[in-house]
Amino acid sequence: MQISLLGKLLDLLFPRHCLMCGRRLHGPEEMLCTSCLSTLPRTDTWENPYENEMAKIFWAHIPIVKCASLFYYQGHSPASQSVYALKYGDRPDAGFFLGEMIGKEGIERKFFEGIDAIIPIPLTPKRKEKRGYNQSEQIALGIRRQTQLPIITDAVRREVFTESQTHKNKWQRQENVEHAFQLATYYHDEKGRKHPITDLTGKHLLIVDDVCTTGATVNACCQELMKAGKMKFSFTSVGWTKE
Repeated sequence: MQISLLGKLLDLLFPRHCLMCGRRLHGPEEMLCTSCLSTLPRTDTWENPYENEMAKIFWAHIPIVKCASLFYYQGHSPASQSVYALKYGDRPDAGFFLGEMIGKEGIERKFFEGIDAIIPIPLTPKRKEKRGYNQSEQIALGIRRQTQLPIITDAVRREVFTESQTHKNKWQRQENVEHAFQLATYYHDEKGRKHPITDLTGKHLLIVDDVCTTGATVNACCQELMKAGKMKFSFTSVGWTKE
């Protein structure tokens, strides 16, 4: 890809830096430098999204169809820096970029076939106001850019500010988010039209989050959504902490 004179000038005046290593980006590099992009610890979940180890953590809890994640996540690793930038570095554009990566990967693997809509894991209003955005919504926007799937952001609300899951075991994580979500009576589509929540009955919904570890947050969210009626779910995330 050729870079225009204007692009070169903008790079000179407003240098861009890699989300992972911090090195200055050049030319067509976007968000991640060529070196970091090539060493990203990609998961093998796309090979068989129906029966991989990630999907199995949901089998006993919700009607899950398929699961896939972009890369293996480990705290303080180079790859984790992209998620830190998204969540704590005021970089919503990082979420959009990572969502586009998921979208491109999923299209190539036909992962999105049969899915009706995307539901990003919500934040509490207080947390969203403090951060300025919901990181999962930014990831969902990137996926939508590639897939054209509609996004629903108000079908379920996050009512409880839960403690960080980072240092909790599997059972503590589950208890921490058990009553964190509240099903809405209505939801709005992307054109602003209002629908009764029961219109989600029979739908295949793609749940999107930044990082998945035990699946407790996703399970809690989906179990609340199922109060609207019978439905099925698929799930994708930027990172997966394989325990």
